[in-house]
This record gives sequence, structure tokens and C-alpha cells, in this order.
Amino acid sequence: MKVRHSVDDAIVRVSNLTCAYGDAVIVDDISFDVARGEIFVILGGSGCGKSTVLKHLIGLYAPYHGQILIDGQDIGRASGAMLLEIQKRFGVMYQMGALFGSMSLIENVRLPLQEHTQLPPEAMDLIARMKLEQVGLAAYAHHLPSQISGGMQKRAAIARAMALDPGILFLDEPSAGLDPITSAGVDALIKQLSESLGVTFVIVTHELASIFAIAQRVIMLDKESKKIVAQGNPHDLRNDSTHPVVSAFFNRRAD
Repeated sequence: MKVRHSVDDAIVRVSNLTCAYGDAVIVDDISFDVARGEIFVILGGSGCGKSTVLKHLIGLYAPYHGQILIDGQDIGRASGAMLLEIQKRFGVMYQMGALFGSMSLIENVRLPLQEHTQLPPEAMDLIARMKLEQVGLAAYAHHLPSQISGGMQKRAAIARAMALDPGILFLDEPSAGLDPITSAGVDALIKQLSESLGVTFVIVTHELASIFAIAQRVIMLDKESKKIVAQGNPHDLRNDSTHPVVSAFFNRRAD
């Protein structure tokens, strides 16, 4: 049965967001909501501002204009302890995993627990092992990132993002650098975690195979207009959109 998510129950709400570096506007006056439990994808061509929007959503940058609410709280205007409290509600998987190379996988996954909880070491170890098991890496707990494949590194990074049991996971290009089979495995993991844990996923990607495999709803950013030029189900956009940029992207045609 197809799960329907209502944006009336938005866990992420973006209103009139403008992102700029100095005087250079990257994204201009965009608005969108992400429903609780949804797999939501931000897509578009190179340079359209996908990663910039993600960095604003997780509080790395403050909006030039507009508002970003994470579970009802304004992350764009938060600072100090309030910002930290909001950030503890979500996990982030950075592009290429960003694991610490000198630490084992279990040590990487333990990091958020060490930073943000007062749990005893044995409890942190247990939780870290459980997270690695959820992504299929229990047998590799004591391996270094250099000792496992790129796809396994992505899985370990997702496990670390889940360490504090967040309600939202932000993933930056989870399929980047992976072969098609490994990428499909990561897609399957995302769907499994969504179904079993009810976590909301906000994913930045331009990989069509992954978009069609996992996205329940997407927004497409456009570099030229700096706007959202399409939103909805990716299959519907591929089949029905008459916008030349949208049609070219989903059908992989050159302009």
C-alpha cells in the first residue's frame, strides 16, 4: 500500500528562502515543506544551489532572507545552545561520508553520543553496534574507513547520522562516486530505514536512478532563474512536465 504524507504535518518548512554568499544570490525566494516521514529530494543541475540549500537547512549558514523551521523551530535565527538543541534533532550524512580515517567505524558512530550524551561507555558501544547492524555493517565495527568500500563508508556515515535517533536525516549526494549496483544498495537501505523507522529523509542528489527509486516527492532548482521550477512526484515530472529544463533533466537531454 502506498504511504501518503501530508505537508500539513510538515517537519521542515521553508518560507521565502533566499541564499546568498555576499552579494551573490544563489537561490532566490523559494518555499517548500517536507512532510513527516517523507523521502524528499532536492535536485537540479550543477551549480543550481542544492548543497547551498542543504547547508542552510542544517544551520551551517543563516538565510539572507526568509525562514527555515525544523519541527516548528526557526533554525535560521537560532544560535548557541538553541541551535545545538535543534541540530540534535537531525542527523547529517555529508558527501563522501566524511568519516574520520584514524577511527574505527564503531568509534565514528560513537562520536555524536560522546558529544551530546552522558551515557556510560558500554551503553554508547551498544548503541553504536546497533546502528552499524541497522546498516549491515555489524561485522566491520573495528575496521578503519580505508579498509572498507566506498558504499560501506556511506552506510557507516548513515549509521553515525542515526546515532542520536533523530527524526530527520539529511543526506548529501549519497550515491556520489558509487557504481550502479552499490548505489542501488544504498537506495534500498534508505527505503528500508524509512519504512522501518519512520524517519524523514531530505536528500540532495542529481542521480536519476536514485531519484526514481526512492523519492516520494522532489523539488527541482534551476541555476538560471534561481527558483524552484518543478515539484512533485519524479515519475509524473518525467512523463508530464512541459518545462524545457525539467523535461531535459528527467529525460537526460542536452539543452
